[in-house]
Amino acid sequence: MKKQYSMIALSLALFAGSALAAKDAGTTASGAAPKARQTTKMGTCSKEAKAKGLHKAERKEFMSSCLKAKA
Repeated sequence: MKKQYSMIALSLALFAGSALAAKDAGTTASGAAPKARQTTKMGTCSKEAKAKGLHKAERKEFMSSCLKAKA
């Protein structure tokens, strides 16, 4: 009987933990996860910098301002 209660308690703890983890992972209002959105933004800014032919300090400055800009 004690073993059954232990198994039930363990199951509930695991279930609650996974539910909280899923809630914390979440997505933004745009539907993309924050990390995926940042990766997309990085790619877009990189393509723009390449198209403009920017290198070294100019590229670094452009990438910084591009990534800080609101999407």
